Amino acid sequence: MSKPARLALYAAARYLDSASERDLDLRIPFDVYFQDPLVAEADPLFGFDEDFHVRWEPGISDGPTSARFAIVDYNGDTGHLAKPAKWDEDNDRFLDTDGNPLDKENTGPLQFHQVNVWAVLQRALAFFEEGQGLGRPIAFGFNGNRLIVVPHAGYGQNAFYDRESKSLQFYYFDRDGKRIQTCLSTDIINHEFGHAVLDGVRPLLFESSLVQSGAFHEFLGDLTAILIALRNNRFRGLLAETTGGDLAGADHLAHIAEQFGSAVQEKPYLRTARNPLKMSDVADADGPHQVSQVLTGAMFDLLLAFSNHYIQVRGQTAKQAFWNAIQRMQRTAIQPLDLLPPVDVTFKDYALAVLRAEELSNPTDPHGYLELMLEAFHNREILDEADLDALREPRYLYDRPHFDVFHDVDDLSRSPAAAYRFLDDNRNALLIPAHQDVVVAGLYDAHKLTRQGGRQPRQVILEYVWRETVVLEGQRFGEYEGEWTEVLCGGTLVFDEHGNQLWWTRKPGTEGGEGWKWDQEKRAGRTRREVFLDDLARRIASGQIGAALGSNKGLLATQVPPMVVRREGGGLKFQLAPHLNLSGENNEGYEGGRRWEVSS
Repeated sequence: MSKPARLALYAAARYLDSASERDLDLRIPFDVYFQDPLVAEADPLFGFDEDFHVRWEPGISDGPTSARFAIVDYNGDTGHLAKPAKWDEDNDRFLDTDGNPLDKENTGPLQFHQVNVWAVLQRALAFFEEGQGLGRPIAFGFNGNRLIVVPHAGYGQNAFYDRESKSLQFYYFDRDGKRIQTCLSTDIINHEFGHAVLDGVRPLLFESSLVQSGAFHEFLGDLTAILIALRNNRFRGLLAETTGGDLAGADHLAHIAEQFGSAVQEKPYLRTARNPLKMSDVADADGPHQVSQVLTGAMFDLLLAFSNHYIQVRGQTAKQAFWNAIQRMQRTAIQPLDLLPPVDVTFKDYALAVLRAEELSNPTDPHGYLELMLEAFHNREILDEADLDALREPRYLYDRPHFDVFHDVDDLSRSPAAAYRFLDDNRNALLIPAHQDVVVAGLYDAHKLTRQGGRQPRQVILEYVWRETVVLEGQRFGEYEGEWTEVLCGGTLVFDEHGNQLWWTRKPGTEGGEGWKWDQEKRAGRTRREVFLDDLARRIASGQIGAALGSNKGLLATQVPPMVVRREGGGLKFQLAPHLNLSGENNEGYEGGRRWEVSS
């Protein structure tokens, strides 16, 4: 096919299904590990992904490099910059330095590692951006459009997403005479990319000290790995055969990062979605990886419930049920990300967003999916009895402001300046204090799909925030006593194409006007502030906060504190560590209350 003809088809690709794209030569096959080399060695059936394709795009070049990813194979320990994989445009494939195709028969060169991680990331991006997901292009959480990917960043038992160097970094280590390459683990790649996606969708989560906000990052990483694995047709078929239709026994699906977990923690996986944890079990936990397993477990429970429903109630085969379950889970888990508040996300915030997103995509709910969701969140203690009673009430309405000044949705969606005028004209309705400098944190359109591929109404999403100053008073703040910092407040509004309000969620402050609504809002804001201060004091006392990190190479150490502190404008800004790592609680930053010693 000529390049002009291919470009013309590429421009229309968003209207085509994957089968049509393959027929039209718009998808390129690649050999990548289904999970990781350990799984491939132990069970050849789960070795290489036999049906893996990446959408062609005109900018693919050496590296690999594409519109959103650039592979830079620089080893920070040795100072070695590996030669990039060469793009053979005539044959739609990458070659090693000797001109040999990089496929499952040629996995030894570093260039195969480069292609493996790039191809997995290309598919993961499509998973989030397609209509069953967010239905829109995703910006990254940094200034730039390409994520730098470092397949062999150095020696160490970790991998991480780092906002400051705009990169995903994968490390390697030796165990029992074998070299473990994290860039060859599909689970790890997808997990770390989940961090990058969430940082783009809700970048202000980095300024939250709440354990649940950090845990939500870990949850999305683990869930991304699970859901993308189940999208594989061959894998689903094998699961149907080996489990008899019961996903509860699907260890390959529920367990995250087998090779890494086996080598580092001497167990057959790093974390598992099949766990009994409830919120009460992690009430005193400070480690986001541990806490995240409650929400990961809840969503895995929901995946099992969907699958069982398709088999037991609707009479489908296991293969059919697994496909329908993953289609539904992609929409159920990913589409609600647009409905989250811009700051301080909790597991309950996500549960409510999931329920509302389901109502928007499946308003009649003939098969009772909402009830399955309520039970999953209630069983894990994410929602309590009072929440269930309210949500089951036939007249239950989500909070909707009554605006003082009408703005056409097309007008307010044109620019952040237009959205600000809408917010400023409706401060009282939106409970935004008159004197606060409210900022538009996000403004975008989404075109999501239903399960049957039908278009949902256009969604216009508007995020706004403001900052309240708080003084750290008392000895419990240690060396930071007497300093000041800020608490982020704000909300997320969602409109349809006609300007109807589909959703409003918010995180209130402590200031505002008069009247019962304002009084209620300020009480909730004071509760938020006290939770913030108590949480911050506990983290300071246990030595979980270190200095801001950096290096002249833009590459950061693998051992980092869970939070860092910076001085900005005379005050302090407490943030999650600038990169989010793979490892469990052993690397989460403190032992016996010792302070972090961080070098740049």
